[in-house]
Amino acid sequence: MDFAEKGDLLNFTKEYRNKKKYIPEEIIWDILSQVSKGLRDLHSKKILHRDIKCANIFLHNDNKVRIGDLNVSKLQKHGYAKTQTGTPY
Repeated sequence: MDFAEKGDLLNFTKEYRNKKKYIPEEIIWDILSQVSKGLRDLHSKKILHRDIKCANIFLHNDNKVRIGDLNVSKLQKHGYAKTQTGTPY
């Protein structure tokens, strides 16, 4: 995994909120577009992320966005994704 110089999207939005400023619309569309394309690529490989949130979207200085934390992700098999919670018997 690459180091995200700008941190995650959660802290990015908090910085703007603390400064009482709006995030420029171009930045919002760029991030949304990259996240959508990333999810499309994951889904094309039959991978479901299952934990998309601002804390799992990482930002780099070159304005590239990375989706991280695939610990809860599932590989879709035969059209279904199964999640086991709790201790199996």
